[in-house]
Amino acid sequence: MSIRCWWVMATLVAAVPAAGASEPIRLRVLTELESTSVAKNRMEAFLARNGCVAELVFEPGAPSHLSFHPGEGRGELFLRALSRRGTAPVPVWVTRATAGVRGLAELQGRDVSVVAGADPVGGELALEALAQQGVRPSRGQRYEAADYSSALGLLLHNNTHAAVSELAFVQPLMATQSLVITWQGATVEGAGWYAGTQEFDPEGAVAPCLTALAKLKRQDDRQIFQIFPEWVHQFSAPESRQHKESSQ
Repeated sequence: MSIRCWWVMATLVAAVPAAGASEPIRLRVLTELESTSVAKNRMEAFLARNGCVAELVFEPGAPSHLSFHPGEGRGELFLRALSRRGTAPVPVWVTRATAGVRGLAELQGRDVSVVAGADPVGGELALEALAQQGVRPSRGQRYEAADYSSALGLLLHNNTHAAVSELAFVQPLMATQSLVITWQGATVEGAGWYAGTQEFDPEGAVAPCLTALAKLKRQDDRQIFQIFPEWVHQFSAPESRQHKESSQ
C-alpha cells in the first residue's frame, strides 16, 4: 500500500558557474510536494535576512551550488543534518507496549508502516533489519506513509503492528503513547548539504549561505522544514570541517 510521499530529496550537479555579486546561490531540491511555494518563499527570505541571496531550485537537472541529500551525497559534505538530540539519526522499530512484541521475528505476517521515499532511516535500514530475522512484509503488509508522524499514526490507530521511526523524533512520544522500541539500529551518517569539489569556494559567495543554513532550526520555522525528512531539526558543519576551519 502507498500513501503519497511528501518529503524531499535533493541531488547535486557537481560543477556550476561561480556566483557573481548579483547572482543568487542556487540550492537544488527535488521534491514530490505539489506546492513548494510557501517553503521556497520562507526559506529564501530567511536566507536573505542572514546575508545569503539564494534561489531554491526544484526542477530536475537544474545546476546548483549546494544540494541536500537524505543519505550519502556526491562531492564534499559541508553541513550535516542533525536530529532533535543534535546527532545523526538512528532508525528504530516501534510497537505498542500492549502488543508485547519481544523481537523483530514476532512481526512475521504482521502489517508494518514505513516512510516512503529515499531516506534510508525511514525504510531501507529498518526493512533490512527485519529481513535478517527472516521477516519480509509483502506489499500488502507494508504501508508506505508520507512522513514519520503518519507512520506512527498508522500504528497508534491499530492499522499496523509496528512502525519505523527515528530515535530522537519518537522519544518524546514513548511514554505518552505507550510505545516501546523493539529494535534500534546504528547511527546513520551522510545526510546533509553537499557541494562538488570543482568550482566551489566555501570562503566565497557561498560562505554566507553555509552560515545561514547552520542557523536554521525546525522550531524556528516548521514550514521551511517540510522540505526535509521529518527527523531533521538543524544543520552543523561536520567535525572534520570544524577542525579544518579552526586550524586556518
